[in-house]
Amino acid sequence: MRPLFVFLTAKLVGEVTESTYTAASLIELMHTATLIHDDVVDDSYERRGLFSMNAVWKSKLSVLLGDYFLARGLLLATTKKDHDLLDIVSDTVKEMSEGELLQLQKSRKLNIDTGSYYDVIRKKTATLIASCTASGAKSAGASTEDVDVLYGMGLDIGMAFQIKDDLFDYQPRGITGKPAGNDLKEKKFTLPLIYALENSDRSDKRSIMKLIRNGSMSRNKITHIVDFVTAHKGLEFATEKMYEYKSSAEKVLDSFPASEARQSLQDLITFTVERNR
Repeated sequence: MRPLFVFLTAKLVGEVTESTYTAASLIELMHTATLIHDDVVDDSYERRGLFSMNAVWKSKLSVLLGDYFLARGLLLATTKKDHDLLDIVSDTVKEMSEGELLQLQKSRKLNIDTGSYYDVIRKKTATLIASCTASGAKSAGASTEDVDVLYGMGLDIGMAFQIKDDLFDYQPRGITGKPAGNDLKEKKFTLPLIYALENSDRSDKRSIMKLIRNGSMSRNKITHIVDFVTAHKGLEFATEKMYEYKSSAEKVLDSFPASEARQSLQDLITFTVERNR
């Protein structure tokens, strides 16, 4: 999906060039590296219904392979002398690392609020999609103003994408290939739960926090938390926010002339919020 954003954004503002292929390859290598590293950090043995690299080859080899993919991507950009692309992607790597550290800090203290949540997903997920749209535009020779505008569009798409992923945690297992309740098992606070906690009375909040803090998350605990989130409209709120970000991205897209590329980008934005995996 991410290389599609690169190519379609390039076509939106100009033509696909050799630099566009470099951008798409660099971002896909970097994305793969971050997925491998994430599975090590999260101690996860499953990725979209399949065994993760961490499950098959353990953490040492996984970390080294992730490093190798990242190095190959950076080397590709320097070899092609696409230094503008390297600037965009290097900043994204920094932001993603900061997002991961912020999430770990907040998860450890179990005190994340909606503002912190938005900061985490903007850094961890949205900046990567923003780098796709920005580098696609840059590779086609777009103005600095258009690159910045399309970076903002990518941020909105990325925010909507991550909220959709978080909503999957409340679906029955098998729909996405992602274990239902996996975020809850890892004690990750996502938007549906955060909103429900912020909009419940003190005793209910204390009861839920006690469940989360004390020991492992059994199936019964997860079911109870899901029921709590549903009752306090956490899923409804998260869905509304997801569509707000989608609408914001579409407003930016509509400011560009009608074209086949613009329609394809519209379809891709719609897919990010209507996908089932």
